[in-house]
Amino acid sequence: MNLDVLKATALEMVSDNRGLLAADESTGTIKKRFDTINVESTEDKRRDYREMLFRAEGLGQFISGTILFDETLRQSAKDGTRLADLLKSQNIIPGIKVDTGAKPLAGSEGETVTEGLDGLTERVAEYVGLGARFAKWRAVINIADDKPTDYAIRVNAHGLARYARICQEGGLVPIVEPEVLMDGSHEIDACKAATERTLNAVFEELFQQGVVLEGMILKPNMVISGSDCSAQADADTIARMTVETLRRCVPAAVPGIMFLSGGQTEEEATINLNAMNQKYGPQPWALSYSYGRALQAGALKAWVGKDENEGAAQEVLLTRSRANSAACAGKAA
Repeated sequence: MNLDVLKATALEMVSDNRGLLAADESTGTIKKRFDTINVESTEDKRRDYREMLFRAEGLGQFISGTILFDETLRQSAKDGTRLADLLKSQNIIPGIKVDTGAKPLAGSEGETVTEGLDGLTERVAEYVGLGARFAKWRAVINIADDKPTDYAIRVNAHGLARYARICQEGGLVPIVEPEVLMDGSHEIDACKAATERTLNAVFEELFQQGVVLEGMILKPNMVISGSDCSAQADADTIARMTVETLRRCVPAAVPGIMFLSGGQTEEEATINLNAMNQKYGPQPWALSYSYGRALQAGALKAWVGKDENEGAAQEVLLTRSRANSAACAGKAA
């Protein structure tokens, strides 16, 4: 474990008001995205779409790293350039999703545990060889009448910490992603309570397993109302309650907190991040973004699988990325 390299990479990921582009959709998930624009999800089309995103000129001004799916890290562009090298040419760090997905948790109906620890040490070594410098593992926490259970929180926290330690030992900065889902009709107070329970358990496990906090990134949900809740909290409330929760739960040694968008619209994800940095910054850690749909949704609609639309789609991606970079400084319009 080269701690100096891990620390430097983690700091680079949150430097200069930049964030992450999450382009690690699994084959099944990106098919659902392509279905919305009536494009068949073939290996070549997936390559073309991601190549289009990565070639957006100037993207590295706003994006410090991109999370890739296994297939994408191995792919080359039409001209033979490896997609990972396209990113590097824009000063964007390639990263890799290493979990194998959330599966039903035995003994707790309606809750899940994320799998993928088997063989992870060997996969990390291979991914480092392919150019990756950081990794991502997502745990999913549901809110319902009797959920989340302590059991589900503990099992997922343990898995996140094991993954993080393996990654650091192998030379990858781990992104620790405990996502409390916004699905449901719960009010924002329920999300806050579940998020605090989850983060406290995660950091307890990280400490127990010897994960170096200076060499990791946290990717949490924002504290937000359930998507079906009739009382939707405004941006000021989301910002205040999210920052309060993080200050209670996240050690100052962590270099950066890079929020997931979690089903928010593109505009909501930017507005809420901006409110945090504008009203409550600076904090001990950088408050940034690691968005998938909240960066890609508009670009995907502009592209619709046609080469002639690449320029327009890239401009949409750059516009969203620029806005979120400004939100890191609390200066989004």
